[in-house]
Amino acid sequence: MPLQFVADFLIDAGLGEAIASPLGSLITFLLVFAILYWGGKSVVLPMVSRVLRKRGLDEHARTPIRKMVAVLVLFAAIAVAFGMAGYGNFLTSLATIAAAATLAIGFALQDVIANFVAGVFIYTDKPFRIGDWIEWDGNAGVVEDISLRVTRVRTFDNELLTVPNSNLTDGVIKNPVAKEQLRLQFLFGIGYDDDIDKATEIIIDEAEKHDEILDDPAPSVRLTELGDSSVGLKSRVWIDEPGRGDFVKTKGEYVKAVKERFDEEGINIPYPNRTIGGSLDLDGFEAVANADE
Repeated sequence: MPLQFVADFLIDAGLGEAIASPLGSLITFLLVFAILYWGGKSVVLPMVSRVLRKRGLDEHARTPIRKMVAVLVLFAAIAVAFGMAGYGNFLTSLATIAAAATLAIGFALQDVIANFVAGVFIYTDKPFRIGDWIEWDGNAGVVEDISLRVTRVRTFDNELLTVPNSNLTDGVIKNPVAKEQLRLQFLFGIGYDDDIDKATEIIIDEAEKHDEILDDPAPSVRLTELGDSSVGLKSRVWIDEPGRGDFVKTKGEYVKAVKERFDEEGINIPYPNRTIGGSLDLDGFEAVANADE
């Protein structure tokens, strides 16, 4: 037994049995734990990683599995070292401690458990992956990491958001890059005296000229709005393999090109205007002014 060997060694070194026994248990625990833990991480984790890669799992799915395996290795190392050090059955002692602490930490673990369960759903349902651009509750950014408790999202202002997983499963998440193609929409307003057919032709023509806008599905324009001061023509175009940068760049270039063509062709983009009507009744004004004087 390692414990007996260590204890005998300490006694031979001149320590009394009263000191050698507990010190030997502690040294045995630390040695066995270190050997099992680091040995387990060196052997088990690389083996698990190879198996997961062979099964074709994505990186966002492999990462939490490796973390769970590392926790299991830690737990096993503690359990074996606990027994080898003569501290008794680790699982029995753990159960006793857990039963005593359950009432105290139960409420504190509610959020942790909710986020853990939400993390499991994220891994199984795959509403988004690492590298995806997502939007939720007025926030937007690119997913950098997904763990069993939180998801880390880098905003387009280069801010890092650490989001509890339950926040991403309880509400609506928009994932614009989940599919290979994305439709862009923009409402162009023209004057009531302008030629609708000519404006439509310009909007379609500029879409067909842009390299990043797809021919299939074809660009389309629909009259969707008769506003107070303008006629609304909504353009719908498609881009391939969308990313946040591609989305903003393509939309900006396209809208700019249409605006410049409108200017060249004499098509007006009117400013909003308001007409205020009514009258001012001045009856009695002179009497009030005289009284004031």
